[in-house]
Amino acid sequence: MSERRRGEPPLKGIRVLDLSRVLAGPFCSMTLGDLGAEVIKVEMPGSGDDTRAYPPFINGVSSYFLSVNRGMRSVTLDLKTVEAREALHRLAKKSDMLLENFRPGVTERLGADYETMHRVNPRLVYCSISSFGQTGPYAAWPGYDLIIQGMGGLMGITGEPGRPPVRVGVAITDIGAGMWATIAILAALRARDATGEGQYIDISMLDCSVAWMTYVAGNYFATGTAPPRMGSAHPSIVPYQ
Repeated sequence: MSERRRGEPPLKGIRVLDLSRVLAGPFCSMTLGDLGAEVIKVEMPGSGDDTRAYPPFINGVSSYFLSVNRGMRSVTLDLKTVEAREALHRLAKKSDMLLENFRPGVTERLGADYETMHRVNPRLVYCSISSFGQTGPYAAWPGYDLIIQGMGGLMGITGEPGRPPVRVGVAITDIGAGMWATIAILAALRARDATGEGQYIDISMLDCSVAWMTYVAGNYFATGTAPPRMGSAHPSIVPYQ
């Protein structure tokens, strides 16, 4: 193993193949890029990442897209064609990890699923981000941040007493899933250093949202009382109102 010079970013030399789009996946790969990884963003022909069309624009480029895709290289591949799949596999052979956030089942149709990619490169760390995970009764459901905030409990504790639930102002369950994915990927890369083998990571936005309930969920388990909406107040400590 080569000696790392002082001041070099910790993920220098790591290549990320990013098939994700919109928010959770790009936030994860952007974070890995901030840590020094080389990120290659793979987009489908046409409009590419959905957020390229989200206003407002800065010099013709979506400000939303810019906010979570900085520092990446980009390639266009139509994964519905054999030639593009072969190109993807060549990239995967030279990459350390692959990130995707398609609905479960889509990567199999595109020849980009974990089993296929593991055969291409057994050292590849493969991370899937989805609304409800790859298995279970909700796996095939589409999901958006608004839905996940409601199902995971965050919306139920946000807002003023006696008024309807309120969505947190940013897509926090997307960003949270991207953060959890980053943590899992770093652990998997560390494990690969020891074993030489990649791993498969299954990140569910709903799981991440429930995990963020922390002490609020603990209060419910302790008392059996559903947590109320308290505005900016806190149930246990000062100086929150």
